[in-house]
Parts: sequence; structure tokens; C-alpha cells
Amino acid sequence: MTDKQRPFGVSMTEREFDECLHADEAAFRSPIPTQMVSNGEYNPLPQTPKQKQVEFLIKEMADKEAKRHNMSRRQFLATSSGMATAFLAMNQVYGKMFEVDEAEAKNLDAAGDRKAKYKGQFIFDDQTHFIRDDFKEEGLLGLTKWAEGAKVNPNIGNIPTTLSRYKMDNYLKEIFMDSDTTVALLSGAPFDDPNWWLLSNDAIQNACRSVNKMAGSVRMLGHSIITPKYPNWMDEVDRAITELKPVSWKSYTIGDPFGPSKYAWRLDDEKLMYPFYEKAIKAGINTICIHKGLMPRDYEKAFAGTWENATVNDVGKAAKDWPQMNFVIYHAALRPWLADKPDMEMAQFEKDGYIQWSTDLARIPEKFGVNNVYAELGSVFASTAVTDPRFCSAFVGQLVNLMGPDRVVWGTDSVWYGSPQWQIEAMRRLEIPDDIMKKQGWKIKLGDGRGTVKNKIFGLNSAKLYKLDAQKIAADVKSFDHDMIAKMKAEYLAMGGERSNAAYGYIAKDGREFEQG
Repeated sequence: MTDKQRPFGVSMTEREFDECLHADEAAFRSPIPTQMVSNGEYNPLPQTPKQKQVEFLIKEMADKEAKRHNMSRRQFLATSSGMATAFLAMNQVYGKMFEVDEAEAKNLDAAGDRKAKYKGQFIFDDQTHFIRDDFKEEGLLGLTKWAEGAKVNPNIGNIPTTLSRYKMDNYLKEIFMDSDTTVALLSGAPFDDPNWWLLSNDAIQNACRSVNKMAGSVRMLGHSIITPKYPNWMDEVDRAITELKPVSWKSYTIGDPFGPSKYAWRLDDEKLMYPFYEKAIKAGINTICIHKGLMPRDYEKAFAGTWENATVNDVGKAAKDWPQMNFVIYHAALRPWLADKPDMEMAQFEKDGYIQWSTDLARIPEKFGVNNVYAELGSVFASTAVTDPRFCSAFVGQLVNLMGPDRVVWGTDSVWYGSPQWQIEAMRRLEIPDDIMKKQGWKIKLGDGRGTVKNKIFGLNSAKLYKLDAQKIAADVKSFDHDMIAKMKAEYLAMGGERSNAAYGYIAKDGREFEQG
């Protein structure tokens, strides 16, 4: 497999690709993934023994309840009760990590009551993607692997295996029809090869304007991608400020996501970046989102000479020197998570409270005396929640307790992972175990799904970053309930539309055979 056959963001080697399967070739369809899925930027682990237990329990419980409700297993698992069943199975295997009770799984009305509880919750997804209509790189189809191997998709086989999976129509369905997402930030990525740009800066803004005009409300916001060290890169910054007027900037300090790139750079490069910060602040576009962490297992070789640019050792000084600039660190800088075994990562944390690269990020506010550094959860929440929920709770808990609940923002990296609804449900239900709280000396629990901490993470922190008046959010949510997207969603559901549970990525090959649900 050549580099140009590889999907977006993929940094794994040819041998590592040979160890993976397409999700739509190898998976039990579950509301929540039952094994780790990668978007290609890191290596997926084989299904663990505990994940196999979870899958077995989901099947067993779902078969029983589906029969009782005169439904097929697949139909049952597409309901809210099916989602609750998956969380019950996870709690049986991992301990009580998620807030759920048996009534939700057994009683479709009880599951509906929970859904009503969260109606109108403001959820701002700080990292979403789709591709332009004329994108021709078929290698992107490798991302289809996630859903089935992760066991999440009742109907993925009904979606043609074409690039349409990643285009705008399916994006709108997955994000706004099949999840509780209120507002989405549309992102992109730079590549040394211009053919691999997913969306141009113009396309990002045009998409946002089109959707918002159709909706009659602000449902989408957009980045402009910056490319430090590219020839004449500041000319594009000037054009974006004058013509495009993005809400924030996005870039990769490693340069090209395929790496290694001749355009790798640092946030604290005074000659290169400080003139940009000055210009951005003057223009009132003072938030920059930076890909950090999330590297493949062989990052030291694959990104030789540039991998250190994916660490956070350039964040503190830049944030201190530019207090008016907001630095949103995508993937919370988590290194190639679970590069070996899940229990090794958790054992390391239990021993010394350290999570590679992410803890370095969490310590920046206190170490540098800054309050303008944020952690974003795209991809890393999804992969940790389904592989080791206890680790996930420690990971999120550390960010909340060291950085503060005002400095953690929600993101899912969808549409690569399909509908983000299961991630939303997992975050609503997740709590930090008391023994971790006590040992780490933490004071802040995650709390209720609509409590102060989770409401901040889900949307209020990003509302502040992107200049949406937080005091008007409640009123805005009511307007979202009556805009065109809300009307389309109501009609979609009334006609029997249901979440496909599709996701598009990579799973590890571990002897699985395709199962029809």
C-alpha cells in the first residue's frame, strides 16, 4: 500500500495496515463499539478479553429483550433501550463506570423518559469533518473499518462503499439527524500534496453559510486552516481575515498528517508565529486549534525529526506570551494511546498519576500561570471509553481537575466515527470512581449528565470560545428546537429513521469472522 492509497491522517505502516480489517467486514452491530477503532492516526488494539465479555453480554441481554418486545436483535439495539443495554454490559465487566439502570433496558418508555431529560441540552462538537465533492483519493475509503469491527452499525451495509460516506449529505444525517449535537465546528487538515486537502478554506465557510441559511439558525461554524512555513502562508491568513471571516484557526505543528513533513513547526517560534498571533488578535479571531498527540505506534521512526512537534512542549511559552490567544489542543495531546496493553497504561497512571503527553498538557495552566489553554476530546474519548472506561474516567478527570472544568471542550472527530450519539451518551453517564478521586486528591467529580461540569464540557466552554453568548444559550436551544433542521429531524424520526450506528475506521485483525448482527 503506497502513501497515496492511505486514508486521511493515516500514519501506520503497510505491515500495520495488513493487521487491520474494514469495520464493515468484521463486526457485531452494537450501539457502543466493543473494540477499539482507529481513524488511522494510531494503531487499533485487538479486541481485549473484557471487550469480548461485553460483546457476549450485549448479545445475550439484547436477544432476551428483543424477543420480549417482539423485535429483532438489530431493531432492539437501535433503540434507546438497546443503548442502555450496552452500558449495563460494560458496567458488569468494568465495574460501575456509567450511570444506567435495568429499567432503561427493559422498558422502552423508561428509555424514552431519559431521552426527554436531555432534550434541548446544548452540545457543541468542537471537531467534525467531511470531504469536498470533488475529492478523488479513494484511499480514504479505508476509514470504513470502524463501525462493524467496533460493532456499532445495524445498517452500514446499506451505505455504498464510496466516498459518499464522508461527504456533506451523510455528515448532516450523522451529526444532526442521528445525534443530539446542536452546533458543529467544521474542521480540515493540511497536506503537502494539495490533492489530499479534505476541504479548502472557502469550502468550509461556504458549507457553514449554506447550512445556517437553510436552518435559519447558527448550526455550523468553520475554521480556516493555516500552513506555517508554506510559501506565502501569511497571504492566505490575510485573505481569510478579509474575505472568509472564520471563527478560529486550525493547524498541525507536525505539518503534513502523513509525516514526516518539511513544514513542521512550533507554537513558540517567535519569528514564525508571533506575527501571526498579533494579526489574529487584531482581527478578533483569537482561537487556534492544534493537533497534538494521537501518533502511530512507530511514531519515532515514521515521524523521525518531527514527532516532538506533536508534543506540548511548545504550548506553555506561547500561551504565556500571548494571553489574548486561546490554544485548543486537539485530542488532549494523548500520545499513541494504548500503544501496548490497556492495563499497562492504567497501571502507569495508578502508580504516578501520569498519562503520556496528556498530563503534560494538564499541568500547563499551573506551571505557566495561564488560563488560555484548552483540552479537546476528539477521538481519544471514543477510544478510551470503549477499551478501558476506568482509564477514560481518569483521563477526563485529570483534565477537569488539573486544568479546571472551564478548560475542557467536547469534540468527537466525526464523521470519521459516524454518528457521535454513543459518545454523547457515554459522557453523560461517565463518572470517576471514588478510589481514584481519593488517591489523586481530586475535588471535582464529573457529575450528572446535565450538571454544571458536563454542561460546560458539552457546550458552554466552546460557546464562550466562539463568541456565542452563553447567557442566551437557553433561548438559543429553544430556537434550535424550531429551526429547519429540527423540523427535518422530527419528520425523519416520524418516518422511522433510526441511528445507523455507522462509523468509518480501522479495527485490529484478531480472527474475527463477519457476523450479520
